[in-house]
Amino acid sequence: MKNIVLFGPPGAGKGTQSAKIIEKYDYLHLSTGDLLRAEREAGTELGLKAKEFMDQGALVPDEVVIGMIANKINANRQVNGIVFDGFPRTVAQAEALDQMLTENGLEIAKMIELEVIEDELVKRLLERGKTSGRADDQNEAVIRNRFKAYENETAPVADYYKAQNKYVALPGMGEIEIIFDYICREIEAC
Repeated sequence: MKNIVLFGPPGAGKGTQSAKIIEKYDYLHLSTGDLLRAEREAGTELGLKAKEFMDQGALVPDEVVIGMIANKINANRQVNGIVFDGFPRTVAQAEALDQMLTENGLEIAKMIELEVIEDELVKRLLERGKTSGRADDQNEAVIRNRFKAYENETAPVADYYKAQNKYVALPGMGEIEIIFDYICREIEAC
């Protein structure tokens, strides 16, 4: 099982490329937002715990999120790999993810970061905001604040995987198919 972290700031194309990876390689897509919503709607024990935090406007603790990820992985052992989309967001989450994967005889094969300049990201998110209905994609000031939070909290995760020689940066600008070809080469080289 090849497990890939697809990494990059909001608007880098992670969702678009994740969908292509899933289709080509029969990978499981793990987006923590989707996972949290599904567990909450299913009324699982972890979903109910997450709901308590979410109802208070608090972040769901890492151990609850990692527990949900472990459950999802264990229920999908037949897949060829996993694409982690938007997770881990902090070094602590990366460490917890590695520990959980190790306990299950798995590991992250590679982190692939999609690099896109900030002005292009803003343009993409504002365009997405016209159809997505997401309020955080419709205001340039909010978008730029999301980038600051990304740089401060999430970007250091790349250093964590660089230290393990599992990190690669790829251009996230240009034609979707060309970017996907670069990603495929990295996946197949794992």
